[in-house]
Amino acid sequence: MGEAPFKPGPPQKVPREVKVSFLLWLTAVAAGVVETIIRLVYSLAVGSSTGGEADVTGIVIRMIVYTVVVYVIVQMRLGKRWARLTLAVLLGGIGTLSLVIDPILWFAEGNLLSEVFKEADLLFFLIAPIRAVHLAAVVTALVSMFLPAANTYFRHASPAAGTTGSSTAV
Repeated sequence: MGEAPFKPGPPQKVPREVKVSFLLWLTAVAAGVVETIIRLVYSLAVGSSTGGEADVTGIVIRMIVYTVVVYVIVQMRLGKRWARLTLAVLLGGIGTLSLVIDPILWFAEGNLLSEVFKEADLLFFLIAPIRAVHLAAVVTALVSMFLPAANTYFRHASPAAGTTGSSTAV
């Protein structure tokens, strides 16, 4: 009975914390997709200073990025340590910074919180709640991914799960 943890066998059960993280990362991606759609519709309805090609190029790039991110999220759920690290650094760090840098810079310019609603337009009222959901999902997903049960899951993942050279079918 004491040898059971050392015997090769089926992959261990995905802990609740990793499942929660997985769903929250997908929620963050969905929020990004919804924000992209709203910005596109808004720019088409109101008019935009950029050309149509720039909008299409930007959307294509975003969709490629979202697709790659979903792939990494799936790999994290499968226990691949490189995917957890990638999500932590790129989305948890750089991605979070990209969500909060504009408001931080705006406040750093000396603006007050009371001015937010005075200067807000329709786009702000559409995007702000989505950004809040996006940010909350990223922070909670990041924390969930590093809770003790998740750490155990990633630590005990099969060696193939921690490398990119796995020949296991997904």
